[in-house]
Amino acid sequence: MIEKAPEFDFYKMNLNDIDNSRVISSDLTKKIEYNYLYWDKLKYLDFLGEKNSIKLWNYTKIRRFLNQKLVLFGKLDNDDFLVFNINEFLQQRLHYLDFNFGTGLQKERLLNDLDKQDYLNNALMEESIFSSMIEGATTTRAKAKDMLRKNKKPKSKSEQMILNNYKTIQYISEHQDEDISIEKIFEIHKLVTENTLEKGHIGVFRNNNEINVVNELTDEIVHSPPNFEELNHLMASFCEFFNNNPKKDFIHPIVKGSILHFLIGYIHPFVDGNGRTARAIFYWYLLKNGYWLTEYLSISRVIMKTKTQYEKAYLYTEIDDMDVTYFIHYQVKILLKAFEELKTYVAKKKKEQSKLLKYLKLKNINERQALILQLIEDDNNRFFTVKEIEVRFSITNQTARTDIEELVERGFLRKVAVNKKSSNYWKGDKFDEINGYNSLRGSQ
Repeated sequence: MIEKAPEFDFYKMNLNDIDNSRVISSDLTKKIEYNYLYWDKLKYLDFLGEKNSIKLWNYTKIRRFLNQKLVLFGKLDNDDFLVFNINEFLQQRLHYLDFNFGTGLQKERLLNDLDKQDYLNNALMEESIFSSMIEGATTTRAKAKDMLRKNKKPKSKSEQMILNNYKTIQYISEHQDEDISIEKIFEIHKLVTENTLEKGHIGVFRNNNEINVVNELTDEIVHSPPNFEELNHLMASFCEFFNNNPKKDFIHPIVKGSILHFLIGYIHPFVDGNGRTARAIFYWYLLKNGYWLTEYLSISRVIMKTKTQYEKAYLYTEIDDMDVTYFIHYQVKILLKAFEELKTYVAKKKKEQSKLLKYLKLKNINERQALILQLIEDDNNRFFTVKEIEVRFSITNQTARTDIEELVERGFLRKVAVNKKSSNYWKGDKFDEINGYNSLRGSQ
């Protein structure tokens, strides 16, 4: 649990306190606001060379209070509203994300050296895997990707969760331009919980108040959601909030998407699957508002690495008078980190282009076949199936079969029957003869 801050009441502060709040050093202010520190971190900072943490907290709260915006929402506890504060550091980060996430030109510059469809498929798998791992799924990325690529039937609850998330993201991608409704939220919940939750709880709101968020180590209740009798009203308000962003009360889409993410976790409308549903809706809202790059990122992979901070962002908001800025700051940092990981990946792929060119120079080899050969070079012990090729490149079964059988005919791959209907394709006897265009040209 997080330590509760000393009580603060703006209306009990005198004018001298408000004036004095402006004398905090700019360096100290920046340190506090850059990561939007709460009392549990701020109390260790010095103010004017003195250990006067309560006064520093009061001054920080004054600054935030004077700049905060209200979000009136349904019948939440804590006086039925959320507040948030867009400081200069958050504005800078949002501008950076706007510039890099929402322009077609940037998309082409960033991704023009990648097989976009192949990378997109990989990103969807990564997001599916790590969103499940956040909720306790236990498997390896290699096994999970192998299941998804080869369309294998899940062998465990963890694999089922991953497959469910994969289907959910595909559903959202297909419906990203549409408004949301309670029926669509139910559909998302059905997709994320299929075969992992009792049927009576799938695609319906919880019907009791027995669901709480509990500390896994201490079994202490850290959050009690709103009364189940208020869920229909709250979720109707949620849909209205998702679908409308009037100019008069405009909220930046990344900020609003973060608030929507928080609200699902806070309202906790379902018996289980709330976290996966919340992340799916965040993903949907960003795509709907033109942030195309979201599809190419694994946001949940970064959340998994910072899970404790993710949980604290919820708790800070609730404990500090429903100031959702803590959660917004966290989400923005996650997007920035995911974007940096994408840029690192793109740089790595550019270095690998020379490998691919070696295969593209071969006579009568298409780009898909060249990539298959490159993957074999990267891992001599891997094999392919026709279904995997079909899914990886989003092509028909017949095209996938033609691609791979042509490589078998040339000896680059070897076909091994699994049963009467299916085969695996391994590294072929002539694969090692590929030493560049000239040597292979001489052998043909």
